[in-house]
Amino acid sequence: MELADNPLKIVIPMAGLGTRLRPHTWSKPKPLISLAGQTVLEHILDMFASLPDPANFELIFIVGHLRDQIKTFMETHHPELKTDYVVQEEMKGQSHAIYLARDLLHGPMIMIFSDTLIETTFSFLDDESADAVAWVKSVPDPRRFGVAIEGLDGLVTKLVEKPDSMENKLAVVGCYYFKKAQDLIAAIEQQMSQEMMLKGEYFLVDALNIMLADGLKMRTQNVDIWLDAGTHDALLETNAYLLEHGRDNTQEAQQRSGVQIVPPVFIHPSADIENAVIGPNTSIGQNCHIVNSVIRESILDRDVMVTSSVLEGALLGHSVNIHGRAHAINAGDDSEIIL
Repeated sequence: MELADNPLKIVIPMAGLGTRLRPHTWSKPKPLISLAGQTVLEHILDMFASLPDPANFELIFIVGHLRDQIKTFMETHHPELKTDYVVQEEMKGQSHAIYLARDLLHGPMIMIFSDTLIETTFSFLDDESADAVAWVKSVPDPRRFGVAIEGLDGLVTKLVEKPDSMENKLAVVGCYYFKKAQDLIAAIEQQMSQEMMLKGEYFLVDALNIMLADGLKMRTQNVDIWLDAGTHDALLETNAYLLEHGRDNTQEAQQRSGVQIVPPVFIHPSADIENAVIGPNTSIGQNCHIVNSVIRESILDRDVMVTSSVLEGALLGHSVNIHGRAHAINAGDDSEIIL
């Protein structure tokens, strides 16, 4: 069995600038933004606990913007994991990012985008008979997504980016398994030689369609829950979902005196909170200081100070200082807001 003989490579492209999450991504890469008590990256890593051999995999991060922060974070918080870092200096697309790691890619691999969170299992991979697997979710309107088109045998015949019709509703969620990574690299080489680009970027779907045309046996794996961590609003929605589904510490938080808790919430034990109402769907990071305030439907990173404020729908980076009445605030690291 492939996974038993070779370490699985998990490729996570994260070199983009994260423009949809500014101002936060001016000072940190998108995967290190806080979400339900940990970083987005840690939620991605948690997904791989169901691997057939959770000790036999290597992480390959395709990094760019503020890349040293990713390496420092992994060395500090996950020194037990084997990691490699490949730098993508030019933003030339998904296929280009993977191709840069070609010398590391032999045998089985998983590729997952850094803002994709899904509820799935990887336990079946050791016995997988298909050459590749694409994780998909049925969506009401597929025209905003890439979709998988299946043949009568249930195997994927083609991937279509942002289709014009509503006929095929299986949206690809940004997670793929390949039994032989070197076959993907060969397809990307062909894609590049034919200059199959869109707006100056090599998209993975073109390489995958080359493989499918050459006889790749790819099947789909359905997921019920597909969460997004790529925009301000999506982060708040995903935070709420995760807190409502077991990522909260409401019981512990309710033991605090002088704090009214509206479940669900995550409050770091080191946070100092006085005369406040927290929740619902609110995450408070370590060493935050909150006094005389109401905070709901919000995410606060570490070392945030909030006094005499009402916050709803707020997304605050680390070391933000807010004083005075406010509502929906999107503030990057080290900001000060006095109203």
